[in-house]
Amino acid sequence: MKIGFISLGCSKNRVDSENVMGLLSANQHIMVSEPMEAEAIFVNTCGFITPAKEEAINTILQMSEIKKQTGAKLVVLGCLSQRYHDDLVQLLPEVDRFITLDEYPVMDEILTKELGIIVKGVYGKKPRLLSTQSWMGYLKIADGCSNRCTYCAIPLIRGNFRSYPMETLIEQARHLSEKGVKEIVLIAQDTTRYGIDLYHKYMLADLCEEIAKLESIRWIRILYMYPDELSKKMIDRLASIPKVLPYFDLPLQHGDDAMLKAMNRRGDVKSIKETIAYIRQIHPQAIIRTTMIVGFPGETKKHFEHMLSFVKEMKFDRLGAFTYSKEEDTPAFDYQGEPRESTKNKRYKQLMMVQQEIAQQLNEIWIGKEVEVLVETMDAITKTAKGRSVHSAPDNIDGVIYVKVKENVKPGTFIRVIVDHAHGHDLHGNQS
Repeated sequence: MKIGFISLGCSKNRVDSENVMGLLSANQHIMVSEPMEAEAIFVNTCGFITPAKEEAINTILQMSEIKKQTGAKLVVLGCLSQRYHDDLVQLLPEVDRFITLDEYPVMDEILTKELGIIVKGVYGKKPRLLSTQSWMGYLKIADGCSNRCTYCAIPLIRGNFRSYPMETLIEQARHLSEKGVKEIVLIAQDTTRYGIDLYHKYMLADLCEEIAKLESIRWIRILYMYPDELSKKMIDRLASIPKVLPYFDLPLQHGDDAMLKAMNRRGDVKSIKETIAYIRQIHPQAIIRTTMIVGFPGETKKHFEHMLSFVKEMKFDRLGAFTYSKEEDTPAFDYQGEPRESTKNKRYKQLMMVQQEIAQQLNEIWIGKEVEVLVETMDAITKTAKGRSVHSAPDNIDGVIYVKVKENVKPGTFIRVIVDHAHGHDLHGNQS
């Protein structure tokens, strides 16, 4: 059967999509890029914040219009299905089946018996069908979250934090390396917590040591680290593994203690500063990325000024920001004192202007230095390659580096580059 597959949301959801596509492909179903050609259309949804939910609903409605024309079956998966299953069944009868996250272990039975999409095998037990570029792959090391931030619906949707067994992850990493993956990106809601539930101790560094033994894996990048669990011991151990990149993704969310407490974020500004100082002591050229929430209920002008001062002092290499999105069934939903949308947007713009100046200053430090770049695209006419260095995670969340090459370079190749100028978040240089 020809299958159309649309994956929405985060990289963790992308891995789920790759697992579903892998299961379908293992049963001789064929993936097609055009939904109009598909006999069955799958939409894997995000249900985290309002814009994501709106995108998911709009996508489902668009696919239902195609279904009317082609007669394709329409299957909806993911976080939206899990969070609003009963409501969606009533509101969108044109969908043939909403599959919840809880039903993934019996997905083969649902697809075969209810939809006539013949599948044998258990979800997650077949090799993933990668949707990323061939040289990069995500490795989802855990699911769920136990942190209980007051603004976040993830525990409601995904449940408590659950590490995947190390032997399973090492086998998945081996499969990725055999497919030509050179950069493995470790993801979870909280990667630093890995192993604490299964092995009663932090095992992230142990996992990285095992993955690093795979010869073809060149880079190991870790995302979604929770700052108060990133101990000096863990920083030291990760630093001792050459393939683990000095790239620290620390979603901090705010720079004011009162706001962190209202968000139920563990730790305080002082401890965060100490962690960052230690990272920079061990890795003088470490890249530190964070995210901030602007306009959380109760955020005053003073709280926001504290955030700005914190950002200016810390000089984060990368910073993403979001305006607060009110989510039902979370503790913060009933909090009072939420700033107006106009105030949120004004503060967001102010924060990003401050960060843009910081990013430019930090990028200029690299001028004249040599960096290793993983080439991702190549313009043969202009002899200009575009790629990422250690400094940049995949999927356009960070800047890129544009390189004038001596001769055409195959995407997926590592080259050495001398940086000659910086522009905003991006770097430019020449092949060494």
